[in-house]
Amino acid sequence: MSPAIADAFVDRLLPWFDGHGRHDLPWQHPRMPYRVWLSEIMLQQTQVATVIPYFLKFLAVFPTLPDLAAASNDAVMAQWAGLGYYARARNLHAAAQRCVELHGGELPRDVDALHALPGIGRSTAGAILSQAWNDRFAILDGNVKRVLTRYHGIEGFPGLPAVEKMLWALAELHVEHVPGGRLADYTQAQMDLGATVCTRSRPACVICPLQDDCVARREGRSDQLPTPKPSKVLPEREAVALLLRDAQGRVLLQKRPDTGIWAQLWTLPQADSGTALQDWFDAHVLGSLEDAEELPVLQHTFSHYRLHLQILSRQVDGLRNDIPGLRWVPAQELPSLGLPAPIRKLLENGTSRKLRAATTLKRIE
Repeated sequence: MSPAIADAFVDRLLPWFDGHGRHDLPWQHPRMPYRVWLSEIMLQQTQVATVIPYFLKFLAVFPTLPDLAAASNDAVMAQWAGLGYYARARNLHAAAQRCVELHGGELPRDVDALHALPGIGRSTAGAILSQAWNDRFAILDGNVKRVLTRYHGIEGFPGLPAVEKMLWALAELHVEHVPGGRLADYTQAQMDLGATVCTRSRPACVICPLQDDCVARREGRSDQLPTPKPSKVLPEREAVALLLRDAQGRVLLQKRPDTGIWAQLWTLPQADSGTALQDWFDAHVLGSLEDAEELPVLQHTFSHYRLHLQILSRQVDGLRNDIPGLRWVPAQELPSLGLPAPIRKLLENGTSRKLRAATTLKRIE
């Protein structure tokens, strides 16, 4: 590829960003390393509109990196709950603690040191360095892959190592032509173009600043590139969970293991079969599951399977003994715990129904 084309990519993209890019995102004002890092982690596989309220809420509770490092796992998960992909929150917390231990409570301004932190890959490290310090590093997130794939007419699924290697080479070639002091703008410009113009479906090619040199535009293949990932049917799984309350209306929650689905979050006691759950109940809980109410099946789609969760609801007499990882939680304490979004919604809806029922009964009396 000739240097002239590389210059055209950068030279057309930056003026477009000046007039049409996003300049009022909360992590841009002020654009500090901690805020940039937090936004980059939250934005992985999540749209800007979804991230903004979580970002602001998270910063209100953990305004600095040392504040985050000093927090408990439950406190971090409670602020992340609902944003999904919870490994991001665990890695964020662990990375903050590593920064306090190794880097004086600050993010390191070094690509290798950044890359060594939990949850920070090559592209995220580049995004942090370019946006927080205006350092000359390329990025290659999903938006940038799509833009480069169409602009250069790159065949093959971008997630394949050979294709990704080619895209990295192109990204690094382009970034060499960015004027000094504009690396942060250039990084944001690529993401903005992919998010608002060069979108997955129905890209707005007629207003794209890169259309004159775009291979996909010239060849009428914007709907064919990037090459889609080979389709895969998600497997279906079934499980059973218990929504148990005691006489005080507290709900029994169980801490998930450190790895696996919903790792380190609080959720309902769960098993893969009714028999296994009955055995667990008989061993740990005082009461009976006879006449337990069957709630509507809860369906939740993970990245690699779809879960159908049958929930049985029952009031019980208590636990047979104290068991690590189990606790009774009053309704008012639920917001302080990290709960999976579908479980939180279930519990909040149940609490609302109880309050409405109690209010109605009080009026009748």
